[in-house]
Amino acid sequence: MTAERPKCAVTIHGQSMIEWQIDELLKCGVKDISVVLGYRADSVEELLNTRYGKQSVRTLYNPFYSVADNLGSCWIARGEMTDDFILLNGDTLFQAPVLQKLLNSQPQPITVTTDRKSSYDSDDMKVILDGDLLVRIGKDLPLDQVHAESIGMLLFRSTGAELFRQTVENLLRDPVSLKRWYLSVIDELAQQSPISTCCIEGLAWGEVDCPEDLSHAETVVRGIVA
Repeated sequence: MTAERPKCAVTIHGQSMIEWQIDELLKCGVKDISVVLGYRADSVEELLNTRYGKQSVRTLYNPFYSVADNLGSCWIARGEMTDDFILLNGDTLFQAPVLQKLLNSQPQPITVTTDRKSSYDSDDMKVILDGDLLVRIGKDLPLDQVHAESIGMLLFRSTGAELFRQTVENLLRDPVSLKRWYLSVIDELAQQSPISTCCIEGLAWGEVDCPEDLSHAETVVRGIVA
């Protein structure tokens, strides 16, 4: 399915994943949108320009996409991190109430959106909490200590935006950091200062990591148009 197109361009219930994302962002009043592209960037740019116009959605090209993890994408986008911003994974589908709850959360420098379920697997981005504060975030946390999972949506406000941007800039001076996830940075920052969480349990979202995830993702987007 991704032999000729990036995952964000895979069609679910009539339109691409990235279109579902942008439509829900717009519903919530988020109109300043930048998309970091790598593999087959030209095809996604064409899709976005046709649907939204060049002035509505900016694209940034990551020339290191084949050798870097998503911290590299954050480095490419660091110039966009001058004000409050949302960081969203390209494979996280959600209905507008998810984002609205995050935007309405108590203002904190950094807020990680989480969900709860009865059990977690090795691929879940697991979270350990102390009340509403983040203690640890990662895939390899002890299951008996896990309270929730990250859905791949973060909100940075005020000093949190500057802290994250500066941390990304500093880390990418070391080539080893090219292979890091940006949530590993959040895990480290949580050891230094409080990071808040916003639980959206009961609201509709889904992450698409494999073909088996597509049926749930279609349920999420069908709910948008219902």
